[in-house]
Amino acid sequence: MTDEQLLRYSRHILLDDIGIDGQERLLAAHAVVVGAGGLGSPVALYLASAGVGRITLIDPDTVDATNLQRQIAHDLSRVGLPKVQSAQVAMHAINPEVRIEALVQRADDALLDRVLPGADVLLDCTDNFRTRHLINRASVRHGVPLVSGAAIRFDGQLSVYDPRQPASPCYACLFPDTDALEETRCATMGVFAPLVGIIGTLQAAEALKLIVGMGSRLVGRLLMLDGRGLAFSEVAFPRQPDCPVCSRR
Repeated sequence: MTDEQLLRYSRHILLDDIGIDGQERLLAAHAVVVGAGGLGSPVALYLASAGVGRITLIDPDTVDATNLQRQIAHDLSRVGLPKVQSAQVAMHAINPEVRIEALVQRADDALLDRVLPGADVLLDCTDNFRTRHLINRASVRHGVPLVSGAAIRFDGQLSVYDPRQPASPCYACLFPDTDALEETRCATMGVFAPLVGIIGTLQAAEALKLIVGMGSRLVGRLLMLDGRGLAFSEVAFPRQPDCPVCSRR
């Protein structure tokens, strides 16, 4: 670590749970972030500011004026720019040392199979069940821990799925991949602006803890936030022995 890095990350290094060894793990780490919108914005900014050495951002969309109410990685000057490129500008303004791969495309099996080998953590910052299940399958397939967040209206949720742990459930254990699931989108239902910031920041925190080696107490637990009452609650859920995604791992 250089003298400049020792100064930049000094507040992390002062923490006994991180220290120099933990910060060096962050500098050497690779995080894959799917989605550069409401959740992906705080995730990307905090991973970059914390010094995660390599970050892959995946999102096919462009910045729209309606995004600016909550997607803090973007600004008015970058409306029309691909979200991953806009986020890259914001991340490099904070920390120019971070290596960012900005992929303007929709996540699919082939793309995730290319970027996930060797990755330390995968973050789901998307807003639809089809993509969430695709990401979950890739997490299990490659043995990469998944930090998954969601936010709509005033309600948010967060959990961690770690296929490295034999007892850890996967996303499909909690939300089976069926046609009966109803999609809810910000464009039609609305979302309270700070809510995505809260959930996205918590996702970033869980990802950093996983990289450093602190683990996560959210494996097998769903954290839920009622934004109206600012109340958190948790429910535990087990791994399903007949889960079609993770039962054979």
